[in-house]
Amino acid sequence: MTRSSDRPHPHPRLRIAVLGAGSIGCHLGGRLAATAEVTLIGRPNAMAEIERHGLTLTGPGSERRELRDLRLATDASAAAGADYVLVTVKSTDTVAAARELAPHLGPGTVVVSFQNGLHNPDLLRAELTGLAGHRVLAGMVPYNVLRTGPAAFHQGSGGSLTLDDSPGAAPLAAVARAAGLRLTLRHDMAAVQAAKLLMNLNNALNALSGLPLRDQLGQRAYRSCLALCQQEALAAFDAEGIGVARLGAIPPRRMPWLLRLPDGLFRRLARASLRIDAQARSSMWEDLRRGRPTEVDTLQGEVVALAGRHGLPAPANARLIELVRRAEAAGPGAARSWSGPELFAELT
Repeated sequence: MTRSSDRPHPHPRLRIAVLGAGSIGCHLGGRLAATAEVTLIGRPNAMAEIERHGLTLTGPGSERRELRDLRLATDASAAAGADYVLVTVKSTDTVAAARELAPHLGPGTVVVSFQNGLHNPDLLRAELTGLAGHRVLAGMVPYNVLRTGPAAFHQGSGGSLTLDDSPGAAPLAAVARAAGLRLTLRHDMAAVQAAKLLMNLNNALNALSGLPLRDQLGQRAYRSCLALCQQEALAAFDAEGIGVARLGAIPPRRMPWLLRLPDGLFRRLARASLRIDAQARSSMWEDLRRGRPTEVDTLQGEVVALAGRHGLPAPANARLIELVRRAEAAGPGAARSWSGPELFAELT
């Protein structure tokens, strides 16, 4: 399925394909469509919804964009001729996506991983090795995007996209900024990805709580669970020699201390962390609600694997993996919702 706009453009625009156009992919592609020629490549049902309804993007705050005449496709072959391919599939699908993409990459195409986890850029490089002129860059999306209806996606929090400051990054950064997206170029993307993983350790807690992110993070018991997970991760990162970038006002190594503070004091010291609207929830909550596999193995699982490599314990993260898998097995909407004290008791 493919649709194209007939409106001419006075200058050639960057051609960008988004492989794995779910919540994050549709949001990025929809925003970039203002300044680039974008093709969304996703599941047939999802693309059919956009075909019928157009794409609606809301947030942060009261912002709203409605887009029609988008280029839509369901096969990686639609990436042929793209200047950039943004990969937004789940981490478990990275290798398969790279293999589907490989025959269609042209000379000089830049592939960008906007995915969770630590290893997706390396997985893409390993699968795409030998293709003439291609580059794989690491990227990071800091904010939450939730599907709120047919072909409708809501950005519930803020932050700046981050992209590897390497050859090939500048043109994409320029069109992103021209489209109104905040984007920062950095040389320390491995440390940025580690910092994002620390934040994403809350995804499982939010999914099991059943609460919006703002309500869940507003409760000390849930935050204490996250502090346990982050402490285990920081110890594993230290043992592995992985640096952790500072992405906000609070140094990452101070976060477990901050998370354990009483609610009122936490709210005063972490206003930016709670600048999340009432609709925002983690992608893992949405996965459980829709009966899809989660990314817990590339979040909590990454911590457990790193810790095990160095003989370190990671019981909180290991127990969360078990609870999320139990919730996956329960089926869409059937998993229990855990209170903060209940989860803390399980993790300790």
